[in-house]
Amino acid sequence: MQKKSIKKENLEKPVDIRAADGSGWLYSDIVKDHFFNPRNFMQYGEEEKFKHNGMGRVGSPACGDEMVLWIWVDKKTEKITDCRWRTFGCGSAIASTSVLSEMIIENGGMKIEEALKIKPQDILARLGGLPDRKVHCSVLGDKALQAAINDYFRQTGQHDRIVTAGAKIIDKVLNITDHDIEEAVLEGAQTVEDLQKKLKVGVGDPEAIPQIEELIKFYMEKYYG
Repeated sequence: MQKKSIKKENLEKPVDIRAADGSGWLYSDIVKDHFFNPRNFMQYGEEEKFKHNGMGRVGSPACGDEMVLWIWVDKKTEKITDCRWRTFGCGSAIASTSVLSEMIIENGGMKIEEALKIKPQDILARLGGLPDRKVHCSVLGDKALQAAINDYFRQTGQHDRIVTAGAKIIDKVLNITDHDIEEAVLEGAQTVEDLQKKLKVGVGDPEAIPQIEELIKFYMEKYYG
């Protein structure tokens, strides 16, 4: 097959490089501000120092955006009084996580029950909107917060409060879902023993072991071939 030649005029067309201040982007000033000046970002090496009792991870850098959210919940008031985050992805994903972190800790912190009511639309409204093809970024923020709160419930033995909407419960004793197992595999778990060290899945509900093994195999093939 004959190769197509590149026309000289195409080589001479100027490349559209955006200004350092973000001018030219189809984003609100709020989105630009949170992208260039992210709030509550978890600096590398800070994980060991930051006091937290809940951590949520959603997505995967291998196939798209990934968000990690660390939270500190005051057990007496059940308010999220501090948080940090790290996002691998586009400007919209970074801005969405940054503004979410502001929303949940401002004014002394948001109660868990209120935080669980945050919807992607709330994040979008706070950002002043996002282009249609970037709306999914705010959905990731919503899921990361729910995952972090679920982790807090697990760490404090409140398994009956774990939110499982939109997921299939695998371990009926600890309310561990297929989504939890998926995230654990993305974090490096490769065997039932790895999952039990991380989630205690199947320890109190041994009938779930065959399903757990199938899910490990499925997610390992999905993400690692």
